[in-house]
Amino acid sequence: MKRIFAAAILFACSAAAISGADKGGLSEQTLQRLRASWEATPADRALRNAISQTDINTLAKNADNAGAVDATFTDRVNSKGITNQKSSGRCWLFTGLNVLRARMMDRHNLPKLELSQNYNFFYDQLEKANLFLQTIIDTHKLPMDDKKVEWLFKNPLSDGGQYTGFSENVMKYGVVPADVWPETYSSNNTAQLRRLISLKLREDGLALRKSLADGAKAKAVEQQKETMLAEIYRMLALTLGVPPTEFEWTRKDARGNVIDRRRYTPREFYAEYCGDDLRGNYVMLMNDPTRPYYKLYEIDLDRHTYDGDNWTYINLPTEDIKQAAIKSIKDSMMMYFSCDVGQSIDRTRGLLDVDNYNYGDLFGTTFGMDKADRIRTFASASSHAMTLMAVDLDADGRPTRWMVENSWGPGANDGHLVMTDRWFDEYMFRLVVNKKYVPQNILDILKQKPEMLPAWDPMFSDEQ
Repeated sequence: MKRIFAAAILFACSAAAISGADKGGLSEQTLQRLRASWEATPADRALRNAISQTDINTLAKNADNAGAVDATFTDRVNSKGITNQKSSGRCWLFTGLNVLRARMMDRHNLPKLELSQNYNFFYDQLEKANLFLQTIIDTHKLPMDDKKVEWLFKNPLSDGGQYTGFSENVMKYGVVPADVWPETYSSNNTAQLRRLISLKLREDGLALRKSLADGAKAKAVEQQKETMLAEIYRMLALTLGVPPTEFEWTRKDARGNVIDRRRYTPREFYAEYCGDDLRGNYVMLMNDPTRPYYKLYEIDLDRHTYDGDNWTYINLPTEDIKQAAIKSIKDSMMMYFSCDVGQSIDRTRGLLDVDNYNYGDLFGTTFGMDKADRIRTFASASSHAMTLMAVDLDADGRPTRWMVENSWGPGANDGHLVMTDRWFDEYMFRLVVNKKYVPQNILDILKQKPEMLPAWDPMFSDEQ
């Protein structure tokens, strides 16, 4: 009887499996055909042995493109020293501060200068915490499964970011030299701090929604939020330190002689040594081939501060972006630049080139998506910010390669990455450039009412 029952169960399961396969599942017949499609030739067996025991990039490396990297450029902005973001997602902050320090060193003939990433990072995390909590208050009438509420709880805070957040942070809080306010373990290794603050914010978000659902008055909710922010401030102070409200800084020449010693607030220091309007004088240019060009776009909640601006950009063909970049480099102005850095990167040589690897030949297939298809399918997005600072132009003035100052510490090309112009076309996403290098007809696009994109749009991607 037990055998008959077991056989009946097996038959029922087999029938269900076959029925499921008919509706799109993997049937036994399909599996047999797939197994038969694998031709275990001697060459296949040798290739399997190699791939299963070796890094794929090593085997896919294009030997015809393995020569020395040409790091000579017709136009290059001078830089002094390479920074290191270590195990943190603060590339956007390092990039922005690297652009500033180059400008400050040039204007004031400083032999060296590094700005404190830890100082601005403290306020970035505090501002993002406030942005989350206040937006939770604003959306409290929406159900928990509303897409915006769901997105907020999935993304309460990150250590990544983009230029708009950087510019508003500096204009509000100023800057501090790194020798005044150095890094800490947690600023260099942000994952655990980010995880714990995010956990606390999610808990706080639920508490705020409950208070509002129970009919709490606006004043009481405001006080509740401030108490929550005080706890976040304490977590930041314990891990990053308490940022200075004023400091003394000694300016020295190349020989170490003291030129000046003064006390500054962070905003006074920024005004004294830079003073640029990072919001009004600059424009973000984007290359997103999935949407119409020569239009203005804004991404909802893509900002670092509650009272700040969403990230807004002009969508342009790469050729227009390149022309603005070339003008800026020729005028010795570095730029905030972001891209999908993990694509076709040879870290050993510090080279970004679409011909670095040939995965198709290795696996006997093709990888044929273009940039637009990669964006639509989330296969590619802006992942890292760096400082664009050099271009090599041919006899006709066309770019052949570019170079960026990176924030991964010393390495190939003295910590710089060289990219081919073809790689630039495929994986460049954002460039922030002074408006004086952009034609007026493109700047006039800023007068348009921007098309609002949701926070979960593929173009929302914090650079890390």
